[in-house]
Amino acid sequence: PPYAAVFFVTDRPKLAENYTEDTWLKLRDAVGAIQNSTSIKYNLEELYQAVENLCSYKVSPTLYKQLRQVCEDHVQAQIHQFREYPLCSLDNLSFLKRMNRCWQDHCRQTIMIRSIFLFLDRTYVLQNSLLPSIWDTGLELFRSHIVSDSAVQKRTVDGILEQIELERNGETVDRSLLRSLLGMLSDLQVYKDSFEERFLIETNRLYAAEGQRLMQERDVPEYLHHVARRLDEENDRIVSYLDQSTQKPLISCVEKQLLGEHMTAILQKGLSTLLDENRVTELAVLYQLFSKVKGGLSTLLQFWRDYIKSFGGEIVCTPEKDKDMVQELLDFKDKMDNVAQSCFARNEGFINAMKEAFEAFINKRPNKPAEFIAKYVDSKLRAGNKEATEEELERILDKIMIIFRFIHGKDVFEAFYKKDLAKRLLVGKSASVDAEKSMLSKLKHECGAAFTSKHHDPIQTGTCNIYKHINYMQNQSEPSNIELTVNILTMGYWPSYTPMEVHLPPEMVKLQEVFKLFYLGKHSGRKLQWQPTLGHAVLKAEFKEGKKELQVSLFQTLVLLMFNEGEEFSIEEIRTATGIEEGELRRTLQSLACGKARVLNKNPRGKDVEDGDRFNFNNDFKHKLFRIKINQIQMKETVEEQVSTTERVFQDRQYQIDAAVVRIMKMRKTLSHNLLVSELYNQLKFPVKPGDLKKRIESLIDRDYMERDKETPNQYHYVA
Repeated sequence: PPYAAVFFVTDRPKLAENYTEDTWLKLRDAVGAIQNSTSIKYNLEELYQAVENLCSYKVSPTLYKQLRQVCEDHVQAQIHQFREYPLCSLDNLSFLKRMNRCWQDHCRQTIMIRSIFLFLDRTYVLQNSLLPSIWDTGLELFRSHIVSDSAVQKRTVDGILEQIELERNGETVDRSLLRSLLGMLSDLQVYKDSFEERFLIETNRLYAAEGQRLMQERDVPEYLHHVARRLDEENDRIVSYLDQSTQKPLISCVEKQLLGEHMTAILQKGLSTLLDENRVTELAVLYQLFSKVKGGLSTLLQFWRDYIKSFGGEIVCTPEKDKDMVQELLDFKDKMDNVAQSCFARNEGFINAMKEAFEAFINKRPNKPAEFIAKYVDSKLRAGNKEATEEELERILDKIMIIFRFIHGKDVFEAFYKKDLAKRLLVGKSASVDAEKSMLSKLKHECGAAFTSKHHDPIQTGTCNIYKHINYMQNQSEPSNIELTVNILTMGYWPSYTPMEVHLPPEMVKLQEVFKLFYLGKHSGRKLQWQPTLGHAVLKAEFKEGKKELQVSLFQTLVLLMFNEGEEFSIEEIRTATGIEEGELRRTLQSLACGKARVLNKNPRGKDVEDGDRFNFNNDFKHKLFRIKINQIQMKETVEEQVSTTERVFQDRQYQIDAAVVRIMKMRKTLSHNLLVSELYNQLKFPVKPGDLKKRIESLIDRDYMERDKETPNQYHYVA
């Protein structure tokens, strides 16, 4: 059943006065022994119990006050050894060691005293929020009586700064000593005011002077590595002995003085050299360092963009480099891509800046880059190009397309590419149909189907509209021993070629006439125009070594067939007999008598064909192959041909401008000059000058497609 319990509590009897006094004397002796590093005469448990008894009998305030006084007297006695210490700078290190020893002793003593007076600390002190703990009391006394002394504090901080400066100059210092002393300042809560402010001022001064000096003495790669090493050193100091709170202002100080103050000078002095020499390691260091400084990357990006424009502009705008322009552009693009990827951390801003710079410099010289890119493509897609495998050729074409994207006047590229493509297909010089189709596919993907629609027909025409002798000779009463193959080309899809009259053998003339009758009999209303410059043949020849087959051009054929009628001929005799134009004849004879496969002998010997040279059949000709292809030496594209192609592009542009103007005016009916020009710039895909647009507008007004407003001359009206 429930019950109630009653307890009676009575106060303990008060301690005798002499007991309290004796106990305190015992405790004071123990504290003194601890402070003087002598042995304690009493058992620690006994001392702890004595403190507990005193606290239990309401003498805690007195005990706390007496303990504080004893500790304060001891700390005050320590200050004299530092005030009287010699002021010679050579003694700074020993001063720091004495200070550290004093601090370490103080900490050890305070810990021992606290362990004895733990009951006091956890009862009386804990219950009085205004009273510092025994440990905090120890810190407060050391701070107020020793470290806060202006002379002692200055000497201590001076000594620490001196040691850090020595270490920065390459000397070895006692890091554990620095770690202990800086930990002391931090524990005493004077680190920021007494040390950090002065430390940052000294650091600022040191690196400001060092930056100015080294920028003049060292080249940029050395300087960058020095800055990186300095930053590593300072980060190591933070880990080793500085307070963590110092990291941000310290590193910012170093970066500002060694980098921020010299960004423009560093880039002006060394960026071009680093990029020219492809110093990827130093460029990576440069990027990493500049990424840490405010405004560093934006400054680097601007210099990077300017470098690309300058270097690339020199490639494009120097006529002496035209021959190697495209290859140099490809190499330069590869180099800059590698820098952006491996050195600039694939930063999207740098990649975009590179694209903008390429587009800017490649269009500083209108039309020419497009022309040379088309010729470069032609050189890579020609048969006999042994430089690359199919995979390598595909990679080259992909790289070319990257450069192609930067060009504004893509119609110039189209004109030259179309002309070269036709020549490759017609004379059988194409490396492969697959490679041609791959290039056309890339162009279609880049520019749309309309860009390449005209280029697919030549490939189809070149492979489908072929007539062999069987189709039209089967009903002839006099069969020929010559196999004739004819390619029929639709003029609208192929470039025009200048007709050249040559003297064909009677057998060939007869075959031409037979084919003409056959073809025109099947297709009425058409006209055939023969192109001997594009013809080729296979000849059977007999040498001492045996029979061979020679795969040659039509001009080479006409020259070689002459030697069925005679042993030796002069260049004048050959020209008269064949009717081949002089320059073409010289190239033809050079290919037959001066190349690798010399089926003719030239007298006198030499690499070039000169007036007065005579030629005879080389009966001693030897070759390991049965069928030998003798390449015709290609005539370089003449200035007239280049001008003609460029003029055709210019004319096409006039038509496109006219069509765009009419299209816009038909839709808008009325438009101001400025708005019309703005619309034209948006629609036209090639660069055009305002003056050219004005001329086309005037032309359309003259042809009554549009008219000026009678009251406002800058206003146009569409004429239906």
